[in-house]
Amino acid sequence: MSAAQTPTVLERILQSTREELERRKLELPLGELEYQAFAIGGAGGASSRRFAAALREPGISVIAEFKRRSPSAGTLHEAPDLHELLSAYERGGASALSVLTEGPNFDGTLEDLRAARRACELPILRKDFIVDDYQLYEAKVARADAVLLIVAALEPEQLRALHERAATLGLDVLVEVHDHDELRIALKIGAELIGINNRDLRDFSVDVERTERLMGEIPAGVAVVSESGIAQAKQLSRLEDAGVAAVLVGEMLMRSVDPEAALRMLQGDRAR
Repeated sequence: MSAAQTPTVLERILQSTREELERRKLELPLGELEYQAFAIGGAGGASSRRFAAALREPGISVIAEFKRRSPSAGTLHEAPDLHELLSAYERGGASALSVLTEGPNFDGTLEDLRAARRACELPILRKDFIVDDYQLYEAKVARADAVLLIVAALEPEQLRALHERAATLGLDVLVEVHDHDELRIALKIGAELIGINNRDLRDFSVDVERTERLMGEIPAGVAVVSESGIAQAKQLSRLEDAGVAAVLVGEMLMRSVDPEAALRMLQGDRAR
C-alpha cells in the first residue's frame, strides 16, 4: 500500500490485531500456552465437531452473536450482561454462539469467551481476526469449539496452514469469504464450513444478496453460513430455500430489549 492510499477498515483492524497479539505473547509466551492446550487435550485430539454438527441440523440454524460494539455501528449495548444474554439466546432457540473477542475495535475479550463457556452448553465460535497460531491455542484453552478464518485477512498458504493447525487442535473452522475469488481459495484448501459475509470488510457496506449470488458455486456437502444484515424472518426463509445451513446474527439481537423474543420472531415457526 502506497503512502497516498488510505488503509481500509480491515487493514486497520489487522494492524491493531497484530499489535495486541505481540503484547499478549509477551504476557504469556507461546510455549506456556501450548502447554495449557496439551493439558486439556488440546493437541492431536479429534474434533468434537459440535459446532459443525449444529450447523447441519435440519432446517436453517441460527448462530447468535455476543459483541459489544462494531466499527460501523458503534456501541450496540451499554454494559451487556453476558450470562443473561446468552441464556436468552438458548431459550430463543439458537443452535450455536459466536463470541467476538477482538479488543481495540469491538471491545471484545477472551474473558468473554471463557465466561460464555461457563454460562452455557451451546457450541461456541471464537470470532476474531486470526493471523497467527497463537490465537488458535488461545481459542482452545478458552474452550471454544470453532474459530473463524477470514480469507481476505490472510495469504492463501497462511490460510491453509492455520486451517490445518486448527484441525490438529480439535477446532472446527468457519472460513469466511466475500466474493468469487475468495470462495475459490476457501474451497481449494478443503473448507467444509464456509461463511459468506454480506458485509464488505473494506468499507463495511452490506449486501444481503451476496450469499445468494455465491451459493451456486458451492458444492454439495459444504455447509454455508450467511453472515451480517440478517434481521427478518423472510430473509431466513429465502436463505433456507437457497440451501443455506445457518445464519449468524449479532447486531439485531444485541440491540433488542428482549433478545429471546427477537430470536423467536426471527425464526418464526422454526424456533426450537
